[in-house]
Amino acid sequence: MNDLNPRQREAVMAITGPVLVLAGAGSGKTSVITRKIAYLIQECGLPAHKILAVTFTNKAAREMKERAGKLVQGPEARGLTVSTFHTLGLNMLKRHPDQFGLKKNFSIFDAEDSRTLLGELLHKENASDRVDLVRNLISDFKNNLLTPEAAVSRANTEGELFAATVYGTYERHLRAYNAVDFDDLIGRPTLALQDNPTLREHWQNRVHYLLVDEYQDTNTAQYLLVKHLVGARACFTAVGDDDQSIYAWRGARPENMAELAVDFPQLKVIKLEQNYRSTSRILKCANTVIANNPHVFEKQLWSQHGMGDQIRVLQCPNEDAEAEKVATDILNHKLMNRTEFRDYAVLYRGNFQARVLETKLREFQIPYKISGGQSFFGRAEIKDVMAYLRLVINPDDDNAFLRVINTPKREIGPATLEKLGSYAQQRGCAMFAACDEMGLSLHVGERAQHRLQEFSSWLQDTARAIVDGDDPLAAIKQMLSDIQYMDYLLDQSATPQAAERRMESVNSFLASIQRLWERIDDEEDRDIEAVIRKLVLLDLLEQQAEADDSDKVQLMTLHAAKGLEFPHVTLIGLEEDLLPHRNSIDAGTVEEERRLMYVGITRARKTLTLTYAARRKSGGEVLPTTPSRFLDELPAEELSWEGRDSGRSSEQKQALGRAHLSSLRDLLN
Repeated sequence: MNDLNPRQREAVMAITGPVLVLAGAGSGKTSVITRKIAYLIQECGLPAHKILAVTFTNKAAREMKERAGKLVQGPEARGLTVSTFHTLGLNMLKRHPDQFGLKKNFSIFDAEDSRTLLGELLHKENASDRVDLVRNLISDFKNNLLTPEAAVSRANTEGELFAATVYGTYERHLRAYNAVDFDDLIGRPTLALQDNPTLREHWQNRVHYLLVDEYQDTNTAQYLLVKHLVGARACFTAVGDDDQSIYAWRGARPENMAELAVDFPQLKVIKLEQNYRSTSRILKCANTVIANNPHVFEKQLWSQHGMGDQIRVLQCPNEDAEAEKVATDILNHKLMNRTEFRDYAVLYRGNFQARVLETKLREFQIPYKISGGQSFFGRAEIKDVMAYLRLVINPDDDNAFLRVINTPKREIGPATLEKLGSYAQQRGCAMFAACDEMGLSLHVGERAQHRLQEFSSWLQDTARAIVDGDDPLAAIKQMLSDIQYMDYLLDQSATPQAAERRMESVNSFLASIQRLWERIDDEEDRDIEAVIRKLVLLDLLEQQAEADDSDKVQLMTLHAAKGLEFPHVTLIGLEEDLLPHRNSIDAGTVEEERRLMYVGITRARKTLTLTYAARRKSGGEVLPTTPSRFLDELPAEELSWEGRDSGRSSEQKQALGRAHLSSLRDLLN
């Protein structure tokens, strides 16, 4: 406890009622949460299995559990639960599936599965181009705990009414498949706790103390889940920062922090304002900008790291010049200060801003990594092949069955699949097994049954060739040839080149299987299932190694940068319509864009550079821009402007340039 500051110690030791910890950026909130877990177990005698800590990402949950594990070891740590909200919901569904309207071995639809199902449903409406819009609206309905009927009655626009109507059909299909989607992992447990007193009492007895990380990012369903879990005992600690709530587009409600004071009048509010990350000048800029937003809870970040360098603001003629300036600045700063490339991060509002920047970094041979890109196993084509292989290995995998049955199209429509799913549930078997049952003919038409049996027969033959044959890789390639997968990619891709790139990913995947297969010396130990599982594990480990060890400049969106920190940060594109974004300006939600700016500023530890282009390409035209309003909100005395007319003559500028180049040569020599 001695290494905690007074406010942190207060937060750790406040255990008798509801507590809200307002944790500013870089204020050590994870330390507070993990120390509090240790304090509850070691000093207060609360069994670890009665403590639950929840956060939003698997990475944050792993870090929290690892740090708590170093503080509490051995038998006294047994049963401690640290998880994401969605993992918590999934565990609740698995323990009591019948109480959530599910049967055992239910399937979970990921985003791609949901999109595929909605695409099938909307195809009948000739509205396949609306899949993503409908999917997002259905997600909003579920996050707000609206049933399809309630969504229809509350629809305010034609688009909402259309989505609400599809929502009902979508839910019927999920029920027929004994499946849930990602939003159901929160929504179903919340509604069940709300409506089932026995189940609610069971979980309130299970959770005697609850800790919630990143509370500002909770949506309506998550807020109510927390409320039902803590009950009248109200022993919980919510940790968050309303100034870092940047996920309204996915349902986050920063006002949930204010709601706590209404629902729990005895709420104790503790502010963590000492920042352990940034210089005082960086924090002054962050405080000044965010002060323009209304606040229920006021706080001021401060630091003992000294004032630090001035904040540089660079005006560039255009986006090409902006990218070149960023690249040369990183290179020069690295040479002058003997730093590593990993010490630098370039942040931006939209992914498209990275394109020009990548070109310039390559020109200057500066290694870089774009964070937040899609993982290899997250690509649709790899998920397709993996789903076939999962079904080959485990015919009871309904989720894999639903992905492959119409990939490519086999003229097996959603109505047929709904009937197949219902029949399989009645028979207590998997959907794949149900395809061959005689009784299915009473539920689906003759043509549909023939197509299902044809698929089943083909896959069984393919499975035998893959699992029992001498050359599983050849059998897998034959499987892809049988289904004419390349033709399917050509049909699904925007261009033939895009289809070829996707097929190259598949070939790379097959080559990985081949390499692993060849590394197994003993033929008797060769197992295609083990090979595939090992490939997934290797992919995860390689990603982790790259994230930990690579010396590269980090490129990422402001959203992706939340929770991270870097010694030197450059924030590009400080222009109206970009940051703040035009959509937010039109919708009157500039406050969230200002929070995004605040997040960007507070990622920097030592230096911060802000750039904007005087002209930028938009819709094929090069148009003049307006500097972001957020630049005007920064404290002028802390800024050093470059690129505007400095009053120096051209001779003076040339002399300064020659002197700088000379210094660089001396340094390199």
